[in-house]
Amino acid sequence: MNEGIISAVILMILFEFIILRIISKVHLLHVTLFFTTFFYASHGLEFYDHGLFNFLGVISFIIIGHLFFLPFNILFYVIKKRNNLILIIYIVFLIIVFILFEFYLNNFLRCNDWPKGLNNTYIENDIKYGCRIKIPKYCPYKFTGYFLDVTKRAGINCTKSTNTKRKILQFSKSNQINKKTKRIGYPLTNQVKFWKKKSNRYKKIPHIISEHLINMNNLRRKKKKKFYKNRFPEVVVDFSNNNRGKMRINLHFNKKLSMQRKKLEKYYNPYSNNIMILYFDSVSRVTGIRQLKKTLSFFERFMPYNSKDFHSFQFFKYHAFLHCTPGNYPKLFMDSYRIKSKNLRITYYLKQYGFVTAFSNDMCYYNPFPHKLKDFMKEGLCDHEFLICDPNRKHINSMFKRCLYGKKNIDYQYEYGIQFWRAYKNNRKFLMIVNNDGHEGTLEVIKYDDDTIYNFLNTLYKENLLKETTILLLADHGNPMPSVYYFNDFFLVERFLPMLFILSPDKLNLTYYQQYNNIHQNQQKFVTAYDIYNTICYLMLGNVYYKNNDKKTNYIFKSNLGINLFDPINSERSPKNYKNMNKKSCV
Repeated sequence: MNEGIISAVILMILFEFIILRIISKVHLLHVTLFFTTFFYASHGLEFYDHGLFNFLGVISFIIIGHLFFLPFNILFYVIKKRNNLILIIYIVFLIIVFILFEFYLNNFLRCNDWPKGLNNTYIENDIKYGCRIKIPKYCPYKFTGYFLDVTKRAGINCTKSTNTKRKILQFSKSNQINKKTKRIGYPLTNQVKFWKKKSNRYKKIPHIISEHLINMNNLRRKKKKKFYKNRFPEVVVDFSNNNRGKMRINLHFNKKLSMQRKKLEKYYNPYSNNIMILYFDSVSRVTGIRQLKKTLSFFERFMPYNSKDFHSFQFFKYHAFLHCTPGNYPKLFMDSYRIKSKNLRITYYLKQYGFVTAFSNDMCYYNPFPHKLKDFMKEGLCDHEFLICDPNRKHINSMFKRCLYGKKNIDYQYEYGIQFWRAYKNNRKFLMIVNNDGHEGTLEVIKYDDDTIYNFLNTLYKENLLKETTILLLADHGNPMPSVYYFNDFFLVERFLPMLFILSPDKLNLTYYQQYNNIHQNQQKFVTAYDIYNTICYLMLGNVYYKNNDKKTNYIFKSNLGINLFDPINSERSPKNYKNMNKKSCV
């Protein structure tokens, strides 16, 4: 983005020179060539590497810069007219506008509610907590949010769709798919051969999916049925009635798998029989509270100690290592970024300890993990996996609500999740749903996910299926996408302060009572992704977590870089303890 800022400054100066007639209009050609060169060099011609948002960020900077220079340009022309009355009127007008702007800025755009959390709680920046959050002064989204809600402004409606079959046929590289195919099956990603081979770091996941699409019309044949017995598609796009298509989800209950995991349950006593992770890419704590109001009202319902069912906790000082996913995601689900002996993704261990696992992901663009982490991907695959990879889907960085086959993308993910949760209601289970709707610059798209997540949680709660379940609603980092907010201090602070909310089942003995006191205190202490990894290990293992390793399997679990959030955290711990962590947001 640095080259973008420099280019924007140069372009702005050139435009100003043209306006002030310091240089001639012929130089517009030079400006256009310069701008096109920048546009190409910063990947603005493609979405990869967030090129579009780099471009929009620069355009925003230029527009804001011209708005700043506009009064001076007008003043320049007024002075040229040599009319003192017009000059006086204009200066008085500027003073009035400045006073009104200051009044609006200090009375409506101040971040007075920024430190506020759920249940009328606030960030405690007392020195005893070892880490002071930098409170931004102004929050411009209070003004711009209305205008940047482009989904509402454009009247986007997911029920509208075009001829989607044509796109999926163009997308397909499978030798099974042709124009006559009416039902297209998505492969089970934990069965796709790609994961068992060496992978290029930036291997496009859509390409992998497209190579393995299945013609469901041919599965009536006995040979096909036998071949797909253990990997029958759970997601089918049906074009039987029209060319618009419908995505149908039918998660298959694996009775044999259920019985195998049941046998493992008797050997271990986990803290939580069920673990659910609702993961968002690129959502800060404040954005989560502002845009996921209904979902967080579900968490707020169980704030300590208001309920006998659950207790919920919020973390004000959960700090990201980097402003991008590859610097945070691996740390959340393994104790190091690099693969070591017996050090794999947490889902691998969950399966060994009797949990049935499921994973749903809509970040279908490329493999974000380095080549050395192929085993991390292969061994950590879940029992049930669903990737939304479809050419009719809005792009990963879209500023609009993401739609697919007449519904929101996220609706399919949570439909998959609820089918899994109901199918294995008598098993210990782990569900992780990864959503990327927060990965855009307006900070407005995730508000359209709120109803879906709330209805999912509320439905399971009413059906009594959340019993003995711990839920983590979290993000890997805050808002990093270039936009009109890029140079504001709230943006620079929030990009390293993602959201983290935990809903934990109520425990009635004294040991757990002390742990609840610990996690309650830790809400105001500095925590990292390594702490979340250790907490998941504890939820999975119970008391075995406190041993150096499990003698039965010889697995090593705890990360030396983190701590279980149910244990006391040293109040002096801060970002200074980590070499590669940005220290500007929490000091």
